[in-house]
Amino acid sequence: MSPVRTALPLALVAVLLVGCGGADDVDPSAPTAAGDPGPALEGTLTVFAAASLTEVVDELAEQMQEENPGLTVRASYAGSSDLAAQLQEGAPADVLATADERTMQAVVDAGLTAGEPEVFATNVLTLVTPPDDPAGVASLADAARDDVAVVVCAPQVPCGAATERVEEAAGVTLSPVSEEGSVTDVLGKVTSGEADAGLVYVTDARRAGDAVRVVDVPEAAAAVNRYPVATLADAASPEAAAAFVDLLAGPDGQELLADAGFGPPDGP
Repeated sequence: MSPVRTALPLALVAVLLVGCGGADDVDPSAPTAAGDPGPALEGTLTVFAAASLTEVVDELAEQMQEENPGLTVRASYAGSSDLAAQLQEGAPADVLATADERTMQAVVDAGLTAGEPEVFATNVLTLVTPPDDPAGVASLADAARDDVAVVVCAPQVPCGAATERVEEAAGVTLSPVSEEGSVTDVLGKVTSGEADAGLVYVTDARRAGDAVRVVDVPEAAAAVNRYPVATLADAASPEAAAAFVDLLAGPDGQELLADAGFGPPDGP
C-alpha cells in the first residue's frame, strides 16, 4: 500500500474525531476568532483619574457598562498627587490616569503599576475670569497685580507645577490668595466669584463654557502636561483594567479627548 493511500484514511479519521467533539471539549481559555470581542467583562472596575478627566472618563465608563451589563465602573477624581498618595497608602484601584508623568512615576517607583504607563493625551493651561471680568484682567501680568485675587493649583499638583513653569516662561510672579488641590477647585473659585482669575487647563475652561471668560496665555506652550495611564499591580479586575486602558488610548477615547479640548499624546 502506497504512503499516499495510507495517509488518506488517517486524515479522515482525524477529521471525524474533531467533528465529534462537543461544546464541553472547547478550551474556554483559547484565543477567540479575529473580530470576536470575547466574553463580557464582569465585576467592579475602579478607576482613579485626575479631576480634569472627569467628563471623558465618565463617558467611557458608561460605554463600558453598556457593552458589559455585568460590569460596574467606579471612578474617583481628585488631584493627581492626592490619588497617588491614596494608592501608596493602600487604597484599592485597578487603573490610574494622572495629569503628568512625574506623579505617575512616583507610583511606578513604588512598584504599584503593572507594566509601563502609556501617554494618551496632553493639556495646557489658560487664564479664566468671571464673565464680567471685575478686575480687568487681560493678561497673565494683570493677574499678578496686587489688586487681583488670583487662584492657582498647589505646587505638588500637576496643574500647580505647570503654573510655576508658565510663570517662569512669562517672567511673572503670581501672589495667589489660595492654592487648590485640583484644577476643578480653582475653576470653582472663579465661577463662584470668590476669585478674580485662575489658571486652569484649557479643557476645564471649555467645559465651563459661558461661566468664565478666557484669557489666552501664550507662555502656556512652555508647560505642556502629558497624561499617562496604567493598570495597577494589585488590580482586582485586571482584564477590565486592560480593556479600559485600551478604550482610553484607542479611537473612541481619543475622539472624546479631542472633543473635550485635550491634545494628542505627542503634543497639543
